[in-house]
Amino acid sequence: MKTNSGSKKRFTLTGTGKIKRKHAFHSHILTKKSKKRKRVLASTGTIAKVNVKQIKQLLCLR
Repeated sequence: MKTNSGSKKRFTLTGTGKIKRKHAFHSHILTKKSKKRKRVLASTGTIAKVNVKQIKQLLCLR
């Protein structure tokens, strides 16, 4: 089974097994966004528990 190419570029595993992700809306048109909003979007987040099973299937993890 192959790993989904889009998901392997977007998600990474942490040492404890959680899945990290980046926030959307931080790539362009940044002039109209506030400093606080850009700062929050720059930080990474973790995947919600609801989506973990789906993402692990895309990444061929168990």
